[in-house]
Amino acid sequence: MRFPRHTWLALAGLLPAIVNADVLSLSTLDWGLRNKNGSIVVPAKVPSQAHLDLVEAGIITEPLLGINDFTQRWVAFDDWTYTADLRPLVRNLSHGTKALLVFYGLDTIANITVAGHEVAWVNNEFQQYVYDVTDLVTAPVGGDTNLTVAFESAWTYGLNVTSRPDVEWVDFGFDFEFPNVRHVVRKTQSDFGWDWGPAFLPVGIFKPAYIVTLNSKSSDHITPASHPLLASASGPIFFEDTALEISRKGQSTITQADQTADWLVNVTLAVRSVVRSHAPTVTIDIPELKITSGALSVSSIPADTSAPTFVHASFIVPADAPALWFPHTLGTPKLYNFTVTLSLAHSASASFTVRSGFRTIELIQDAYSQEELDGRGITPGDQWHFNVNGKAFYTVGTNIIPFDPFYARMTSAQVRWVLESAVLSGQNMLRVWGGGIYQPSDELTGGYDFYSACDELGILAWSELIFSDTLYPINDFLLASIDTEVRQNVRRVKKHPSNTQWAGGNEIEGIVLLVNSSLDNGTHYLNEYQTLFGDFLHDVVLNEEDSVAYTDCSTTSGVLSLDPYEIRYSNKTPGFIYGNSERYNYDASQAFNYSTYPVSRFVNEFGFHSLPSFYSWEDVLESPEDFSFNSTVVASRDHHPPAGGFAFPNPKANQGQAQMTQGVELWLPTPGTTDSNQTFAQWCWSTQIFQSLNMVSEIAWYRRGAGLGENNLGALVWQLNDIWQGVSWSSIEYSGRWKVLQYGMAGIFAPVAPHPFWYAGNETLEVMVVSDRWDAVSGEAQMTWYDWAGGELNSSTVPFEIAPVNGTTVFEATGLKNLLPSGKNASEVFMLVNVSAEVDGKTVTQEQVFTPASLALAPLIDPEIEVITSDSLTFTLSAKGGVAAFTWLDHPAGTVGYFREMRTGNLLNGFYLIPGIDRTVQFVLNPTLSKISDPDPATFVVRSLWNNTHL
Repeated sequence: MRFPRHTWLALAGLLPAIVNADVLSLSTLDWGLRNKNGSIVVPAKVPSQAHLDLVEAGIITEPLLGINDFTQRWVAFDDWTYTADLRPLVRNLSHGTKALLVFYGLDTIANITVAGHEVAWVNNEFQQYVYDVTDLVTAPVGGDTNLTVAFESAWTYGLNVTSRPDVEWVDFGFDFEFPNVRHVVRKTQSDFGWDWGPAFLPVGIFKPAYIVTLNSKSSDHITPASHPLLASASGPIFFEDTALEISRKGQSTITQADQTADWLVNVTLAVRSVVRSHAPTVTIDIPELKITSGALSVSSIPADTSAPTFVHASFIVPADAPALWFPHTLGTPKLYNFTVTLSLAHSASASFTVRSGFRTIELIQDAYSQEELDGRGITPGDQWHFNVNGKAFYTVGTNIIPFDPFYARMTSAQVRWVLESAVLSGQNMLRVWGGGIYQPSDELTGGYDFYSACDELGILAWSELIFSDTLYPINDFLLASIDTEVRQNVRRVKKHPSNTQWAGGNEIEGIVLLVNSSLDNGTHYLNEYQTLFGDFLHDVVLNEEDSVAYTDCSTTSGVLSLDPYEIRYSNKTPGFIYGNSERYNYDASQAFNYSTYPVSRFVNEFGFHSLPSFYSWEDVLESPEDFSFNSTVVASRDHHPPAGGFAFPNPKANQGQAQMTQGVELWLPTPGTTDSNQTFAQWCWSTQIFQSLNMVSEIAWYRRGAGLGENNLGALVWQLNDIWQGVSWSSIEYSGRWKVLQYGMAGIFAPVAPHPFWYAGNETLEVMVVSDRWDAVSGEAQMTWYDWAGGELNSSTVPFEIAPVNGTTVFEATGLKNLLPSGKNASEVFMLVNVSAEVDGKTVTQEQVFTPASLALAPLIDPEIEVITSDSLTFTLSAKGGVAAFTWLDHPAGTVGYFREMRTGNLLNGFYLIPGIDRTVQFVLNPTLSKISDPDPATFVVRSLWNNTHL
């Protein structure tokens, strides 16, 4: 069955069955799946993973239900083989035609055979694999016409490797569930378990796979394909790898770019061709700019489909020709189409279009000059922040983890919602955590779109190599595999203007420094770390990448030198500030103690865990008895701290549960009503309120530091998304539903945001307004005291002006007697802080609330909330009784979306509803992800803290 190229476009939302005449998807074959002893044989799909095919066949239920993460462990312990008859795709191979077998991802340990011939043994989830199978499919062994991919259990493989006498034993790092093996398996590290997710250890052909046929015939009229893979249609060329890199002329990863310099556009192509060419050329066109490179000579290309040949071309684009790409908070993320054409002999050519943008993004790690120390009052040490297009900016954002335990079922729509949610809440950077997976660029090769969506939406992506929270032993076998893995992914990603840097891994520098200082032979492990992260990976990345930085670790002490590259480690001067930092403090009594917050140039991880909503629990709990804060099933989904092995339910879950309990009981009314389901729902929601209060406080503190000695220019919250329905640090639940924190971040990540800083030790209140704008900002701050009945007690308005990327104090006083309205004690009142400012030619507003005492002590009054609904899912809320603290609207199950205030356009939920001050909000539905297209307004639920203790 063969279709012209345009046919696949009609299959919107699905991987194409036949992409075009010569790029044939393996998804069209009839696949089967069997376990090791043959007791299970079921139909299968590609792309897929064994668990998903077993669900489809009715062998197991949805893995995320109930305690299936425990009961389905047997799947991970078994071996699984995928088999399909290849004849439908190769039976019509003509003489001189070559057939390439292309896998964009195999998870993980597998033997590949074609028509009875052994092709390869593979052991790296993060590589793509290409094999010329022409001679194999035309000469099957014993009539075998199958393609077989036999996967070995990653657990079994890990045990076998670690038992070898020539493999170094590593016992330093974090084991979450499957113990002591993940450091020797090049696989998603969180597949072995993590403190926010399950351990299913899946296997399968988890990314798209193809048969690509090549012949020497070529059309005289080549239309640029929309993707390099599609450029193989009806021609002699397969692009195994393509890279496009844009930088300022003279720019490198160790020198800041001259922002007046012309642009250098570099193209690298990894080519397999059936046509030999002594004098090939590459042409690069930018149609919108009416700019072309003309024909650029590149090195000769042999007629060889057994291995790729790399060719390189570059040309200059005038400095003032293109518009710049900016993150959405600072400008427009402008993208251009680049058409790349490779021409061989005899008019044979192939052409494709790729989108990219012109920008510089630089990690600044130089020491502050004496002039800056004297003139700006900066604490001595090194810088650690990002510049975009030559200007320092404040980075606000979150960390992302894998979107699902089973990569193969993720869709671009689901991922895009998470990215859009980040943009809506004012984030300009996402950190792609180094314990997960290299995020893909597009659907055709990656199954879903990530980096291209980041480019389009204008959100920066901090990228990491996949190493996390353990030490990794060094051997030549491992290094050779890692070398290919890293080169392929760096080449693929560097065309994306959203890509910000490459970090060597997650949190490992701190681990090795601890080992070095605590063990007699600690220097051995430090030397191995230096070899892998300070030398080997540094050189591999910078061999492929000229425009973004490499750092050895996500959280790092910084560098002594960039050229040569020398990690600082513990070589620090007391009182100086170096590198970046993170904060995790699970003593809820210290949540708002600023002295426990790091004074840092950049904070790349900080968080506190919470429960998902009642709605998420409804998706996975199977018994009414499970709907309780400390039920066995709910507690089994708290992996903080992790079990460290196979014990189930997690014997340490009581610690994580207790930390959330403390946060709620110290700072909020303790949930407890006569309705057990309501009590559970309020517990879930209250853990989210505490999480949000804690994170908003930290974000505000770090943003405050932009104008202080630390010159803090970054705050990335841990974490944005969820991998399942369980206890986690996320601001967005697995279903796409926003937690309280997502709205909290929208307020404190705003370009201009107020925050009341309360120093309980000396009873000092400092109300500040911070701005991340590159221009000075002016506005007004209004501070109004209310009692819980909604009575306005006093109010004052203060004008302010803020210098670029800075903050200013609009109110400060010490002593409760000087703060509180006359005759009131701390628990009886709260202050509402409103700011309005002119930003980018528009008036913007934001608000925050200060409570001088814990809300657990507040004498709340029944708010008697009245809700009036109108068209387009619009709700007007009125408090007819007292103040409704943290008024919250829940959209019904089966819907995905967010609430925004009609008057200001701000995202709004979890707000203080004050009698006489009505609020009108609209629910903005995501029609693609919502199972209900027209939800009934009556199914929306309103709650507040009053409902913690009242029906």
